[in-house]
Amino acid sequence: MIQVQHFVFNDFLENTYLLWDETGDCLIIDPGCNTPEERQAVLQFIEGNKLKVVLLLNTHCHIDHVLGNKWVKETFGVAFWTHKKEVVVLDTLVNVGKMYGVFVEASPPPDRFLEEGDEVTFGNSKLSVLFTPGHSPGSISFYAEAEQFVIGGDVLFQSSIGRTDLPGGSYRLLMENIMNKFMVLPDEVVVYSGHGPATTIGLEKRNNPFILEYMAESEK
Repeated sequence: MIQVQHFVFNDFLENTYLLWDETGDCLIIDPGCNTPEERQAVLQFIEGNKLKVVLLLNTHCHIDHVLGNKWVKETFGVAFWTHKKEVVVLDTLVNVGKMYGVFVEASPPPDRFLEEGDEVTFGNSKLSVLFTPGHSPGSISFYAEAEQFVIGGDVLFQSSIGRTDLPGGSYRLLMENIMNKFMVLPDEVVVYSGHGPATTIGLEKRNNPFILEYMAESEK
């Protein structure tokens, strides 16, 4: 059974996720930890719960989600996986940091590229990879079917969606992926987003103004 712990890190209030199961094997997804205090919080949680970090994953590679990539890889000696279309985003990291006035260490390159339909396994557990671009060119989401949750990065938020005005963004593509990859999941599936509180597929079907508008337009 997968357990989920999240931290809110950096000036962008980004959600970093730790996932683990009864074996103690642990994934770190989108480490936004950028200060010694933030990194210490992650380390204390891992050590306090006797977890073994086995893999680093990025849903996408915008600055707020990768600030801790180098630290995680060097501290725990693990592989780093994401989608190949995010490499162009990752390569701009240091320059984007300068634009925001944030010191950023260049991220290590991915060790493997994930595609739609791939499975990420750890301990006794698995996540299915969904290809969900639109907010970024190669955004992926991680669906835990047995536990009924999805780690969605900046695809879908409570009553909102990811912005599409950054390089490689596409409103049309984002909405198509929300409808075809997320809205087909069971209503009870919990969506753990890259910012803000968790929500569910059912709540967003009923209340998300972007989804309601898209559905209304599609019916015309």
